[in-house]
Parts: sequence; C-alpha cells; structure tokens
Amino acid sequence: MATNIQPLVDQLTATALTDKAYKASDSLARIGSGEVIRAMIALLQHPNPESRIMAARTLGMAADNGVALEPLLEAVNNPENKAIAGDLFMALEGFDVSEHYLDLFKLYLFGSFKVSAIAKNLLDYKEFDITPRVIKKAQKHWNHYANNVKQDESYELKKSEVEDILNDLRAYLE
Repeated sequence: MATNIQPLVDQLTATALTDKAYKASDSLARIGSGEVIRAMIALLQHPNPESRIMAARTLGMAADNGVALEPLLEAVNNPENKAIAGDLFMALEGFDVSEHYLDLFKLYLFGSFKVSAIAKNLLDYKEFDITPRVIKKAQKHWNHYANNVKQDESYELKKSEVEDILNDLRAYLE
C-alpha cells in the first residue's frame, strides 16, 4: 500500500515549524522509502534553513539512507548553510560513514566548533576503512591545517589530538 508522503513533506516546509513537523519527520523516517529519501534530498536545498535541518534529521533516522550521504555532506559544506552546518551534520550519526574518514577528518580540522566536535565524536566512535593511503592523506590535511592557522592554545590542543589520532591509526595498521 503506497503512502502519500506529500502532506508530511509539506509540514516540513511550513514557515513556522511546530511539533507537527517533528512528528512528520519521524513518520517520514519510518516510511523510509526511496520516494521519501529523494524528497528529503531535494529539501536540503529548500530556502528555509529550518526545512533543511528537518530534511537532514529525517534522512539521519531513515533506515536505507546511504544514497543521501553525499548530498548531506555537500549541504554541510555549502557556504549558504554555514550557520546551520552543525545541525545538518548531527544527522550523520545515522549514516554508515565507514568510507568517509577523510571527509570527516577535514570537517574536524576546518569546521565550526560544533561541526568539529561532532566530527571528532564520529571519528572516535564509528568504524572506518583505514588504509595507508587514508593515513597519508590525513597527514597531508593536517599539514595544510597546521601551516595555515594561528599557532595558539587552540592549535596546540588540536595538534595533540591529531597526533594521537594519527599515531593510533598507524599502530592499527602495524
């Protein structure tokens, strides 16, 4: 039996999002059909930032959401979404990011405070496909970051964290 999802999608695009929008998001995630995923991917481009956040939330809760990972990462990196990138990024906890270590590592280095914190959490607790090439590229991203930021206390903290991460990855491959 096909479900007409349009009334639920419409609740995510209302000018003032209410509790109904969250219930609609939950319902859409439970439905989780290809039609829902496509509608949420399209909604990541909606003019209303709150609608984009609700689309990401729905995608993060949907069971078969793999096809939406790339569009969600693009939305997080879109300069238009700078103010809501952390909210969009939280949805990644519901995705299989095992092949996206470097994407998350770059967001950890270069993202806003919220994005960086969420990326660090994902890097620490998700499983990844790590190869020598991944470690080499992560080192390259770190070198780029280290050469282009102010060398202050924040940098020293991040340097310590990154050195631990890279050493752990190298030890893992040995």
